Amino acid sequence: MAVTKKNLLKDVIKHIDITKINSLDIIDSMRDMSFSSRDTARAADILQMMIKDKDCTNWLTMAGSSSAGGCMQVYVDMVRFNMIDCIVSTGASVIDMDFFEALGYKHYKGTPFVDDGRLRSVYIDRIYDTYIDEEELQHCDATIKTIADSLEPRPYSSREFLWETGKWLVKNSVKKESLLQTCYEHGVPVFVPAFSDCSAGFGLVMHQQERIRAGKPYVTIDSVADFRELTEIKIKAKTSGLFMIGGGV
Repeated sequence: MAVTKKNLLKDVIKHIDITKINSLDIIDSMRDMSFSSRDTARAADILQMMIKDKDCTNWLTMAGSSSAGGCMQVYVDMVRFNMIDCIVSTGASVIDMDFFEALGYKHYKGTPFVDDGRLRSVYIDRIYDTYIDEEELQHCDATIKTIADSLEPRPYSSREFLWETGKWLVKNSVKKESLLQTCYEHGVPVFVPAFSDCSAGFGLVMHQQERIRAGKPYVTIDSVADFRELTEIKIKAKTSGLFMIGGGV
C-alpha cells in the first residue's frame, strides 16, 4: 500500500508542560552524580539565582530545532512566569516553528531513516525525525508577507517586526499561547539577527519583489538596529544572566 501524505502527518508532536511535572527531585539527585549530571544541577542553581536577582536581566537564546521537538511550551512558560526578560533566537525557532503553530499548524513524528525524495514528492519537510507540511509552511511565509504589507515601509529591527507579528497574532492566532504572542503581551523583546536565514525570509522577499515591481517603498530588516538595541539593553542592565539552548545567534 502506498504511503500517503495523510498517513505520514498523523502523529502530532506534543510539547512538554513544565507546570504538570516536578523535576526538582531529579535535578537534586544529579548533584552527587558524575559527568554532565553535576553540571546540570549547577546550571539549575545558577538559573535560580538569575531569577531571584531583581537586578538581573535574563536572556534566553535559542538555536537548533528544540521548538519543533517539543520544548515550545517551556519557553512560553518561562516568559509567562517572568523568568526571561529578552530573547535572541534563530528565525526557525520563532517563525518557522512557533509562528507556524500559532497559525494552527502542527509538527509531526517522523523518522530520519526515510527517502527524502519521497517526502519531497508529497510536499513534506523533515527536521531530523520531525515532519511538517510544506504547503502550510508556505502559507506561514505568505502570512509574513501580509504582515509586512500592512506596515509602514521603512527599516525595522527584527525586534520591531516581531513585535508587530505578536500584535497581529493577538487578533488572528489559532493557537493563543505562542511564544511571539506571549512575548508581545508580556513586553519581552524578541530578536532574530539572522531573519533572512529562515523560511520566513521568503515572505519578506515576496513583499519586497512586489513593491519593487510597483515602484513602491518596502519593509527591510535592519541588522545594525538589532545590534544597537541589544547593546542598549545590555548597557542598561545592572547584571545579566544567560540561558542558552542549542547555542543562540
